[in-house]
Amino acid sequence: MRYDVFMESLQGASILITGGTGSFGQSFAELLLREGDPRRVIIFSRDELKQHDMRVRGFTDPRLRYFIGDVRDVDRLRRAMQNVEVVVHAAALKQVPACEYNPIEAVLTNVMGGRNVIDAALDAGVKKVVMISTDKAVNPVNLYGATKLVSEKLFVQANAYRGSGPTRFSCVRYGNVVGSRGSVIPLFLAQKRTGKVSVTDPRMTRFWITLGQGVRFVASCLATMHGGEIFVPKIPSMNIMDLVKTVAPGCTAETIGIRPGEKLHEVLISEDEARHTTELQDLYVVRPAHPWWFNDAYPEEPPLPDGFHFASNTNQHWLTIDDLRRMVSQLVAEHG
Repeated sequence: MRYDVFMESLQGASILITGGTGSFGQSFAELLLREGDPRRVIIFSRDELKQHDMRVRGFTDPRLRYFIGDVRDVDRLRRAMQNVEVVVHAAALKQVPACEYNPIEAVLTNVMGGRNVIDAALDAGVKKVVMISTDKAVNPVNLYGATKLVSEKLFVQANAYRGSGPTRFSCVRYGNVVGSRGSVIPLFLAQKRTGKVSVTDPRMTRFWITLGQGVRFVASCLATMHGGEIFVPKIPSMNIMDLVKTVAPGCTAETIGIRPGEKLHEVLISEDEARHTTELQDLYVVRPAHPWWFNDAYPEEPPLPDGFHFASNTNQHWLTIDDLRRMVSQLVAEHG
């Protein structure tokens, strides 16, 4: 998939990013401003300090708009989406322990906030909306994953509400982002100084993607989306002990046990979803299983093998220690 198709379509367009001060939001805004030609890029977030910090770090392009607001406030979203063509919905409460302890807050932001984005986009006549999801939405075992699963369902089904309007909704689902807020790498780097790092379970595997790969994948999906799809990139897996050897060589790994709401392995496509999933060269497209879906943009043949599921422990593509070393070195060089 080519994200340059989306970049070419941005000339004179207005794009709104909810959660625009987060790791993804900042990187996506930077990509838009550097390689596209948008009229406006609207950073929609509730934290004025993070918006100030973005300005201090050099996000001062005159095409940027800093819009203070919360996705829980549908009226504020409607105001922000006036004359907007594209919305990327990245706002969420995503820290698993925080969501477990504050379940109502997680529902209000991740579920009801998603509903508000949908309503505001329909009312404003936005053309394309993409929701950023996670592997934790598949067969969820924690509240964060459950709220993202519900949010996926809302955004897919929102296509049935558009009527004759122009708005299309799709989702992008991928795994852990190297170096994002809450990533284990900064934790391991900090623990490295003590000579001991904490590992929940040495068997643990995770999908892994860089922030740059993530933002380009989202741009590619925006270029090709028809509405209703869930896009899943073909990304590699890594074992947690390989990451320890890369980030903290020579350190002792202390096993502390899997925490509440944590999986041993993650899944990006479940066995049930695989029955209506199309495999393309560099991604999978989960097609909607709804009667309103009559799109023939994605072939249904050849079907995926019986019993197929895309899981981090059975993935055919694994990161080597050398791969991880290059990724971590790049991360340290970029962020210190």
